[in-house]
Amino acid sequence: MKASIITIGDEILIGQIVDTNTVFIARELNALGIVVAEKLSIGDDRQQITDTLRRTLDFSDVVILTGGLGPTKDDITKHTLAEMFHSPMRFDEQVASHVERMLTSRGIDFNELNRAQALVPECCEVLFNRHGTAPGMWFEHEGKIIVSLPGVPFEMKHLMEDEVLPRLKQRFTLRAIVHRTLITSGLAESMLAKRIEKWEDALPSYLKLAYLPNPSAVRLRLSAYEVDGESVSKEIDRQFSELEKIIPEYVVGYETASMEEIVHRMLTERGKTLSTAESCTGGSIASRFTAMAGASQYFLAGVVSYSNEAKADILGVDPSTIERYGAVSEQVARQMAEGARRISGSDYAISTTGIAGPTGGSEEKPVGTVWMAVATPTHTVAVCKQCGTDRGQVINRASGFAIALLHDELLKA
Repeated sequence: MKASIITIGDEILIGQIVDTNTVFIARELNALGIVVAEKLSIGDDRQQITDTLRRTLDFSDVVILTGGLGPTKDDITKHTLAEMFHSPMRFDEQVASHVERMLTSRGIDFNELNRAQALVPECCEVLFNRHGTAPGMWFEHEGKIIVSLPGVPFEMKHLMEDEVLPRLKQRFTLRAIVHRTLITSGLAESMLAKRIEKWEDALPSYLKLAYLPNPSAVRLRLSAYEVDGESVSKEIDRQFSELEKIIPEYVVGYETASMEEIVHRMLTERGKTLSTAESCTGGSIASRFTAMAGASQYFLAGVVSYSNEAKADILGVDPSTIERYGAVSEQVARQMAEGARRISGSDYAISTTGIAGPTGGSEEKPVGTVWMAVATPTHTVAVCKQCGTDRGQVINRASGFAIALLHDELLKA
């Protein structure tokens, strides 16, 4: 069973808004057992909507469209679908009453534009939108399902959950799609692939392995499509158990947990505390931890010591060390972490000092050079990482690498 998702709106194509609808819809369809074959974004153009829908119906059993259902002239999806299916429009009294009540309660006039929200193609089944003014629409055409939903994310989500997914379950006999993800840290993607090559080659043909790398971890996702869910889930568990025997020191968890979430859990369970001393990452590491509920149990303090004077005055970094080795150095990173641990009284501390760019680099220390350190109750470790050339990329990668370094020290402990 295959599906296509089409988001409609010029605002998506020009980058004015970020399309989050397809992420939600794809996840829900996968959980139901429907394979998403294609995701597309197109503009508010009648011919493009028609051509795209006809093409996707050639290979998809279900097509879900979002957007273009508002009351203004640029919202053309509803009328385009009516023309495509040669259907006259009808006035839906339930929708009209609902729209009028909703607008009146907000102090908005119920004018002719809003009244037109109740016009729907006669050939569709109306999906009542309790949370907005634009109804969803369910079409059946030559054995295929076409669903048109509002582009407003929270309205779309409610209609998917309340109306669309139950109808799809009833309409089709669906087999399971199974995904499970193992998180590794400490091996680059190419090194990891080489290490687990024999295991990967021996996987059953119905299991597909995907590598999903990020700065602090590589996720390994095993997927199976349109299968018996229970037996395949057991086989994936067995395969990952075998993999854990091959790379036990690099497995950090399962599913969607980020490295900071894993460290968060480890610190909480062990009753240990943390502080940070950041220069080039500008508080990004502290922000990642404090964004999680429960961080107050272990996170004590965060210092953004951007200047050399702040490194010396607040963290106690020796000015002569900065003068001799430079602010971006192993020695300074170590003293920053030790200083953060000392002034906060934490068990562990992370530090970063580097060159985020786009200027400030040299031949010896190019943009993207970041030294990071972790001070523990017994010792301090420091590493240097090259974190890219784009400023945002450097900050993101350096933060991830530093948290992964702390994770490694917690594992050793």
